[in-house]
Amino acid sequence: MSQAGLLAQRSLKESLRTPEALLPTLFIPLFFLVVNVGQAAKIFPSGATPFLMGQNYAAFQLPSSVLLAASFGSAALYLVEDIEGGYFDKLRASPVARTAIVFGRLASEAAKSVCITTVMVLVALPFGIRIASGPLGFLLLIALAAGWAVVFSGFMQLIALKTRSAAATNSAGLIFFPLLFLTPSFVPRPLLTRPMEIAATFNPVTYIMEGLRSLILEDLNWATIARGFAVVAILGALMVTLSVRTIRNYD
Repeated sequence: MSQAGLLAQRSLKESLRTPEALLPTLFIPLFFLVVNVGQAAKIFPSGATPFLMGQNYAAFQLPSSVLLAASFGSAALYLVEDIEGGYFDKLRASPVARTAIVFGRLASEAAKSVCITTVMVLVALPFGIRIASGPLGFLLLIALAAGWAVVFSGFMQLIALKTRSAAATNSAGLIFFPLLFLTPSFVPRPLLTRPMEIAATFNPVTYIMEGLRSLILEDLNWATIARGFAVVAILGALMVTLSVRTIRNYD
């Protein structure tokens, strides 16, 4: 754990040295939130739309922006830099646990996601959005978003280790956009067409989004929340296992 902590500090310092790389992580999700709400808010007025549960459409769209922000991690690109610069080989040659190498960068991405999600929610509050599940729900929302950041960063790290290419790693990040749009991002799942409903049901991101949305729109719905955390736990364990195995077999 001490090794992972030191590597996480190093990863955070890498991000702080390039603050301009963090601005798109906050700006682009907020931009999509404003655009989506501007296009559809009149179609779904708060007083006449049951699935909004008394809130405005921005509250329904906020989870999509939170997930988008959590998918802008830079850990994999920094890992490619380490591979190209030779630092990664030095790490492998030193007595550092392979799990610490993986957890170090993932922990830094989780920490960044906590900060960015907190800022996004605080920015959204003056626009009439409230966290219906209260302070505990707010903490769970941040934890779930950070969990997804870990999962997605783990996937990106795996691509980086396999390809050792910044271009390939950067392109692999685009896979999130189909996953995001194959979710009930604009309306709840029951209002989707049958093909879209089937696709959303088999999309793991759906359950994370529904977990985030339930924390914002309603009191603690433990079944929905548990499904979101279960998906994060399963995918996170899978990504960590594959990343550690890849590092051990790295040549």
